[in-house]
Amino acid sequence: MTTRRELDWINISVLGAVHLLAAGGVVWSVFHFSWATIALALVWFALCGLGITGGYHRLFSHPTYEAAAWLRWVYLVFGAASVQNSALKWSSDHRVHHSKVDRDEDPYNIRSGFWWAHIGWVLVKGDRAIERVKDLEADPLVMWQHRNYVLLAVVFGALIPMGIGALWGDAIGALLIAGFLRLALQYHATFAVNSLAHYLGSQPYDTTTSARDSFVTALVTLGEGYHNFHHRFQNDYRNGVRGWQLDPTKWFVWTMSKVGATRNLRRTPREKIDAALAARRAQRSAA
Repeated sequence: MTTRRELDWINISVLGAVHLLAAGGVVWSVFHFSWATIALALVWFALCGLGITGGYHRLFSHPTYEAAAWLRWVYLVFGAASVQNSALKWSSDHRVHHSKVDRDEDPYNIRSGFWWAHIGWVLVKGDRAIERVKDLEADPLVMWQHRNYVLLAVVFGALIPMGIGALWGDAIGALLIAGFLRLALQYHATFAVNSLAHYLGSQPYDTTTSARDSFVTALVTLGEGYHNFHHRFQNDYRNGVRGWQLDPTKWFVWTMSKVGATRNLRRTPREKIDAALAARRAQRSAA
């Protein structure tokens, strides 16, 4: 018997409004094009994207490195501007995903369908309690962001871009393009990690989960597309472990380590990676 899920009208309304205003941003750019506004949108997309990939994912969900307080603050405020819940709640859902991947308890289980994993799970109410995050509950900065998440989302996701755009006379354009069009695109970039990264690509390290490696997914997710490696070695700060693999988040975290903003970057020993590759090649040969 299929369980009937109750729609989450708050999330539906927010996502609907964001996409409508994003469309408004496209129209606005046609009639009031501004290179300065486009540049602002790209900067905001990068900062908010890193807030999720470098912060929510690789620092808070998986403590794969340590970061200075100022960088953690940047991750948290721009993570809030990404409007994907607080770092505490996001990390809770993500840790459950890793522990229950491809099972009913997985919040964005790809076995329930591509569109369910991509966006459907956000549109229904769930009983997903905050769990598995005792370490984050003891972090004052994380809890500050959790308490002030909505305010931070509005200020850093809309008001600050609008104020910056006002400097060159395009406050409305900055709100629509750097605020809402950027947010809509970022939503689907993040959602792609739950859908495309479990659907498209290869499995060079492990076949026990649906996670896959794909350059295409990496291209739209700031490097999160090497998901087969990530699920096999989730405590590594890298997703694209090979030097030629596209992983801007890895490059950012490594660069920050050279100026003292990040430290203790965790790397899987090469012999373990090679052993996983060899085991997978033997598996294919025996098939």
